[in-house]
Amino acid sequence: MDYYKAIQYLAVVDREDNIIGKMEKWEAHKKGVLHRGYTAILEFENNIILQHRKHPVFDGVYDLSFSSHEFYQGVKLQPDEEAIYEGLKREWGVDKFEIRNLKFLNTVYYKEKDIKSDYFEHEIDYIYVVELNKMPTANPDFAYGQKVISKATVASDIAKLGVPLAPWVEKILDAKLIP
Repeated sequence: MDYYKAIQYLAVVDREDNIIGKMEKWEAHKKGVLHRGYTAILEFENNIILQHRKHPVFDGVYDLSFSSHEFYQGVKLQPDEEAIYEGLKREWGVDKFEIRNLKFLNTVYYKEKDIKSDYFEHEIDYIYVVELNKMPTANPDFAYGQKVISKATVASDIAKLGVPLAPWVEKILDAKLIP
């Protein structure tokens, strides 16, 4: 089954990140409803991996390193770590045993309309750094490609690329969340 066509429910939250309900993911994105998501920043040997995003929303922008959502499994919301492990496998072919460390950094809030589609991202985004034991390869079903940049000079290296960034990447950089 095509991942983007799957019926999935995400957590609808208020501005203080209290869960107030659940909604099908595309309905939430169409209506611009505030929901919870995550971004996983992949790190390997003091480098950060950027994903050239292939997605119905914010297609063609660069992400740090992929972003998705925690989904409901019946009445229970998927834990962040489980959602990240699934996303790593789906988008990067990375198994749980290939992760050296998974660390929560902070959250960022944003709301942006995608000018190429009728969708919004309106999220409280949980930011994680994932240290890997080996360099991953982006799955071409979810990415046009990838770039590797130095962790020490991430902001200046991204600026030199001259490529569009996902709006949440700009918030992450503004908040200086990359360790």
